[in-house]
Amino acid sequence: MANTKHHNNRRQRSSESTSAKMPWWRLSLFGIGCTLGTGFFLGTSIAIQKSGYAILLLLLLAAIGTYFVLQALAKLTAMEPAKGSFRTYAKLAFGRWAGFGSGWLYWSSEMLILGSSLMALGLFSQLWFPSIPLWMFATGYALLGMVVIFFGIKVLEATQSVLAIVKLAALVMFIMIGVGVVFGLFKGTSSAISYEQLTQRFFSSGVMGIWKAFIYAFYAFAGIEVMGLMAAELEHPEEASKAGGVMLATTISLYLAAIALVLLWVPLEQLPVSESPFISALRHGGMPIIVNIFNGVLIVAGFSSVAASLYAVTIVLVTLAEDGDAPRGLSAQKGKRDFPLSALGVTCAGTIVSIVLAYFIPKRIFEHITTAGGLVLMYTWASVVLSYLKLIPLNWWGKMQAIIALLLIGLAVVGTVWDKSSRPGLFVSLLFVAVIGGVTFMMHQRWKQDGAH
Repeated sequence: MANTKHHNNRRQRSSESTSAKMPWWRLSLFGIGCTLGTGFFLGTSIAIQKSGYAILLLLLLAAIGTYFVLQALAKLTAMEPAKGSFRTYAKLAFGRWAGFGSGWLYWSSEMLILGSSLMALGLFSQLWFPSIPLWMFATGYALLGMVVIFFGIKVLEATQSVLAIVKLAALVMFIMIGVGVVFGLFKGTSSAISYEQLTQRFFSSGVMGIWKAFIYAFYAFAGIEVMGLMAAELEHPEEASKAGGVMLATTISLYLAAIALVLLWVPLEQLPVSESPFISALRHGGMPIIVNIFNGVLIVAGFSSVAASLYAVTIVLVTLAEDGDAPRGLSAQKGKRDFPLSALGVTCAGTIVSIVLAYFIPKRIFEHITTAGGLVLMYTWASVVLSYLKLIPLNWWGKMQAIIALLLIGLAVVGTVWDKSSRPGLFVSLLFVAVIGGVTFMMHQRWKQDGAH
């Protein structure tokens, strides 16, 4: 009875706060800000190395899977707007254990990913300021992200919207430059291969190469779960589907155009895995000024993702506390801004640990840990689809979409089994699931004894 009363009170607070919420197009822009990050600007270099020109097909397939996950999340939001988003829906669908497990699994994985994202931001910044230590950049960007989160949803939304416009403008600029290069409009530049050669070599990496790269194509869309957390802020929750559709249509159109131009512009062997393919292309074209501009875009993209992740893990921690799955004090609203300072403090402590791990743990080991974190995000997406199947009455096409999404996610995850560089990350992700699953089982037994399911 107490839990029901608490849930109703929370829903009442949520409904009271909807008076000044965002229209759907602003959620689309926020989603672009969350999604258009280092997973695309930097991570696609790995996918290109493994799959070659077939990266275009993989991005399209990943976009289809992402769209179906977004549709599931949108319909769940329309059914019941919830601050906890995916973990709240998991709890409604399968019980308290599912909300507890999915929440802590997501929080833990994001904490690890944050460390690598912050160190990547430091590496980008060292291009301009090579004498400043990496850890100082990482700490500075983390603190700046904390400040953005502290000032609340409106400041975060405004920040993400501005950064999204910057990233979109830069990508459009790259596409315009790429078109000029491919059609020989710039002096001294030309296409590396013809369109006919591109189609002939499309599957040159073979089925296994394409399969191994699939997970990295999905990483280019990482961040939609943060969009789900923000969907509770919509004026009209039923418009979450429209917001997600516009966001994804925009990003996949730009993704395919930009990557296709990179592949036409630069020979595959001149696209190193350690550098953004866009930086490689601009460097190949002898455009040092534009290289520096794009380095700034990489910093903007990385910081945007970091700020979104900090917000997401803090909100998940608050909802866990509100449900009694974390210390209740973490949900306390304090200060003039009524902000959960305790939850932000825990997030800050976790970020510090993540930076320390990224700095001191051998690079190869930490790469495995961050790969595991990325895989856990895929498990989170799968949980969204499973909750959708459980909670929403569906026709045959709705069920088919859910099944296709699960199959595509499953194919991407299983592909890491055959990839020597990704396989350790898969095993670490399964270890994560096993440990948190064990804790969840013990808590479930305790709740049964206490009579609180």
